[in-house]
Amino acid sequence: MTGSRTLRNATLADGSRVDVSVADGRISGLSPASSSAAAGADLDLGGALLLPALINGHAHLDKTLVGSGWQPHRPGTTVRERVAAEHTLRGEVGVPVLERARALAEQMISFGTGTVRTHVDIDPEVGLAGLEAVLEVREALRDRLRIEIVAFPQSGITTSPGTEKLLDEALAAGADLVGGLDPDGFDGDAEAHLDVVFGLAARHGAGVDIHLHDLGASAVRQYELIAARTRAEGLGGKVNVSHAYGLGSIPIEEARRVGGLFAEAGVSVLTNGPAGPMPPVLALREEGATVWSGSDNIRDAWWPYGDGDMLAIARQVAYQSGFRTDETLAVALDLVTDAAARALGLEAYGIVVGAPADLLVLDVPTPAAAIAASPTSRTVLHAGEVVATRVETVEVSPACP
Repeated sequence: MTGSRTLRNATLADGSRVDVSVADGRISGLSPASSSAAAGADLDLGGALLLPALINGHAHLDKTLVGSGWQPHRPGTTVRERVAAEHTLRGEVGVPVLERARALAEQMISFGTGTVRTHVDIDPEVGLAGLEAVLEVREALRDRLRIEIVAFPQSGITTSPGTEKLLDEALAAGADLVGGLDPDGFDGDAEAHLDVVFGLAARHGAGVDIHLHDLGASAVRQYELIAARTRAEGLGGKVNVSHAYGLGSIPIEEARRVGGLFAEAGVSVLTNGPAGPMPPVLALREEGATVWSGSDNIRDAWWPYGDGDMLAIARQVAYQSGFRTDETLAVALDLVTDAAARALGLEAYGIVVGAPADLLVLDVPTPAAAIAASPTSRTVLHAGEVVATRVETVEVSPACP
């Protein structure tokens, strides 16, 4: 991207009306909206809401069944049962991971996602095959979507011999972070599990993102261990706990205490809402913790729902959190924009001079409406170029005589 253009008559989140200049893929200037008509490469937004591109902080591109036809859900009551069901399904789906992952990634782009963090299964059965497919998707879509990859031990580490070596190889091959899975509840040895995860992170200079579904006192102990390891390794700002259902299963004052530990250590908390007790978003934020959001599974062996729309995920979290005011609905939007950018450590993000011109145009008047009103028309830009447009029209048939 080497050209320049101006996005005229945009409404920002604070209600101001501006013209946004773009050059070489980045925002080069902001000025009060002019009355000049758009010409040439310029776009007249007509007062539409302009947001930075959405961020999906937790996805599983390699697992999705999007692009392979409808697959009936296979129930499972425990994490271990669902992992086993997923292993069975792997051998039955005829469409390669590459095609399915790309189909979902392109769907995410169409809804306005500019950056996604995806967890990719690494285990002795699948090896690095899923990672190789997602790396190929990342390269193919690099002009439309930024993809960050977590090497994820879905089948455990200490209980799955050979996985530690594979995680090491995955990080060397291009994964950006090392993942973990219920160090106590799944692997049964939190200290040993975290030894491997944080050891690999230190060796590769990588971040950490741990799935943690456990509840109650077990979860609290693991949160404390993760915070302590983060401080000891100097990884503040590079460690995330995904789901953190346990924070919704304990008294609010205890959750606040953990939120303070996380804020001090630099550990973020990601929630997608539906599959377990909700972390108390506002309380954790009040304690200084970074809370953000992601889609988690989309139409796969774990979850039959979803389409990749991060506004829908933010709405889901808002609904479950009881958000109703414009101020709290704006918090829900923050979970998939600015807070997410902080959690990812993005150096430049937002509608500010110098940030990448990764933008989303919506047919709603305010950030609160973006969450509550389900925008139907969207224009998506990456590096200042339009990469997707959704325009929904409704035609009501005349009544029958």
